[in-house]
Order: sequence, then structure tokens, then C-alpha cells
Amino acid sequence: NNGYAQFSSSDRVAWVGNPAFDISTLEVWAPLLHGGCIIALDATTVINPSNFAKSLEQQRVTTLFLTTALFNQYTSSIAPTLAQLKYLLCGGEVSDVPSFLRLLREEGPVRLIHCYGPTETTTFATVCEIAQSVGGLASIPIGRPIANTRVYLLDGHGGPVPFGAVGELYVGGAGVARGYLNRPDLTAERFIASPFVEGDRLYKTGDLARYL
Repeated sequence: NNGYAQFSSSDRVAWVGNPAFDISTLEVWAPLLHGGCIIALDATTVINPSNFAKSLEQQRVTTLFLTTALFNQYTSSIAPTLAQLKYLLCGGEVSDVPSFLRLLREEGPVRLIHCYGPTETTTFATVCEIAQSVGGLASIPIGRPIANTRVYLLDGHGGPVPFGAVGELYVGGAGVARGYLNRPDLTAERFIASPFVEGDRLYKTGDLARYL
């Protein structure tokens, strides 16, 4: 019920993130909850483009998440292999439009998904499926909220900004963390009660965005 990927027992999901990195929640649980297969790849393989591409092909990986830095690098070196995937997800930093266009020219993967979400909203809060139409954009959109997630763009007084105006991005819903361990002051600063949904809490991301 995530709204962006239909995982099944035929999926073979690459586990390339450190277990302490929040993306590992998707890499581990997406296949296990659907009867699929986890393909664990060690760090030395992942940082070697040719070995990484060979492993993805040999292990018949269907789903892969790459941090933005790796995504930008690997769309230059192993784009044909990445284009064979069923799902390729990426995120974590400001994205590079040319990197997406290089991969789209390979006519794949089946679904290329840009993900946004701080660790405090594990794993991501919004997603955007990317198509050739991004060629004319200055930046890659972060899309819309995933299931059980709410996103607000607010001004300095906590009110919603109008369409097209810049506001600070707040995230609410089931994925919002409880707070920071042993940091009640920081928790109170960044996690606030929602004025929009009773009982909900919002995470104040500090990121600026606008509705297009």
C-alpha cells in the first residue's frame, strides 16, 4: 500500500545500503513482506561499476535504490544495466537532470522513481516517477506524498503558502519519527503538533519547496 511500487514474490531487491542507513528498511522488508528475494551485495562490489553491473545482471536484480551521488556516477558508466531494472529508485541529495536523461535515453528502467525524505521521516515522504518530460526542467521534482503521509508548505507564521510560492516543507503521518534520542530540546524544536490533523505530528524539515 505504498503507492509507488507493486512488489511481488518475483522481485529480487538489491540490499546495498548499510544496515544503519534508513533505506535498508525498504531493501529488507519490501522483498520479505511479499515473498521476494533479498540480494545482499557487499560495499566493495557496489563501488566498482563493472563488478556492480555484473552482479546486478547475474543475480537478476529487479529493484535497486541508489543514493544520488552513486546514481549520477552510474548513469554515465553502467546505464544499459540500470535500464534493465523493473524499479530504480534514487534520492538523498539535489538531483542532476542530465543524469536522469542519460538513463531515460536507454529506454528503461520500467519505472524510474525520484524519492525525497529526511531520515526523520523514514524512509521517504514523497516520490515522483520520472519521464522524458523532465528535459526542460531546471531541477527534478520530488513529487507527491506516499501512502499514510501528509506534506505541507508553510510560511513563517505556520500558514499554508499559495500555489507557486516558496514555503518550508513539513511532513506528517505514520512515517514521522518519535523524536531525537536524549535530545528533548531538539525534538521540541523540530517535531510539532499539527494544526491541520488532530493527533498528528509534523516534522519541520528546513527544506524549501513550492507547488508546481
